[in-house]
Amino acid sequence: MLAIDTAIQEKIDRWLASSIDDEAKAEIRQLLEGVYQDAVIDAFYKDLDFGTGGLRGIMGIGSNRVNKYTIGMATQGFANYLNQTYPDGVIKVAIAYDSRNNSAYFGEITAAVFSANAIHVYLFEELRPTPELYFSIRELGCKGGVVLTASHNPKEYNGYKAYWDDGGQVTPPHDKRIVAEVSKIGLDEIKFEADESKIERISSLIDGPYLEKITTNVVTPEAIERQKDLKIVFSPIHGTGVTMVPPVLEKLGFTQVTVVEEQATPDGNFPTVVYPNPEEAEAMSMALNKAKEIDADLVMGTDPDADRGGIGVKNHHGEWQLRNGNQAATCMIYYLLKAKQEKNQLDGKQYIAKTIVTTDLLDRMAEHFKVDCYNTLTGFKYIAETI
Repeated sequence: MLAIDTAIQEKIDRWLASSIDDEAKAEIRQLLEGVYQDAVIDAFYKDLDFGTGGLRGIMGIGSNRVNKYTIGMATQGFANYLNQTYPDGVIKVAIAYDSRNNSAYFGEITAAVFSANAIHVYLFEELRPTPELYFSIRELGCKGGVVLTASHNPKEYNGYKAYWDDGGQVTPPHDKRIVAEVSKIGLDEIKFEADESKIERISSLIDGPYLEKITTNVVTPEAIERQKDLKIVFSPIHGTGVTMVPPVLEKLGFTQVTVVEEQATPDGNFPTVVYPNPEEAEAMSMALNKAKEIDADLVMGTDPDADRGGIGVKNHHGEWQLRNGNQAATCMIYYLLKAKQEKNQLDGKQYIAKTIVTTDLLDRMAEHFKVDCYNTLTGFKYIAETI
């Protein structure tokens, strides 16, 4: 047995004495018997933080890892808070997951715990993008939601994003109250026994309305009609974008969409990239090469849960360049405002919501087009709260 700090050893002993399954206990003992003391210390030296957005960490056994039990404790705490907040009536939640290793499994665990706490669960039966989860929460009248993902982190990671009834991630005061509830949960307090009568598996139920909503939000359909043969290269980088982006583009009317074949299959090992981040040139290199090969007009990529995008365009020398977030936002916001102005649709109800770290050029645009611009704290959840 390794010589381990007393506090860490006590935590390990609590895990071994708890009702966790025999396989998990065997993994802990294997760590203890290993030659790398740092591994067992790192796995147990603290509890994985359930922050104001949820969990994110390396997968494996231990209190500082993403596993069945840390996911279970997070869900039990979230469920307790929902039941306290809404003591009357039916509470509904929606759950989605991405292509990461174990995401589907963690989705089942999350659904089981919610259902065991008398909460009705809408569980996507196949991987779907995080933005579709936002939509499903509102569409289905849910009080909350969860996505199992670690966004664009390396393949060793997974995570748990918690959402509120507006479709955005949880904001004050609920976030800190949920964190407090999660911190109270012990291993033996997690209700893992699923109530299947409370779990409704969905995908087609939401796909159609989601696609329809996207198409009805198009500002200038005539522009698509003029440029429907635009050559677009898209890469989902082994993630969920493949389930929705090509169907969206097809429904909008684009006829020449090429999906990067080598990165089209969902795969939690992300075999063709170092980091599955579409804002990085390395992750987008295959898409850019395909664009050069077919002389495309536009390159797009999404991260594993498809809430982060990358865009590539040609500069005036004909060379391909990736646009950063500020550049992409500036182009899109200007287009929307200009198009609405030309259609006499700027009626005083429009506004821009952005974070304080986003380019101030958007503030200047707002002044020019005479619309309000709200600056929020960093994080999309604050933009959602403003909306």
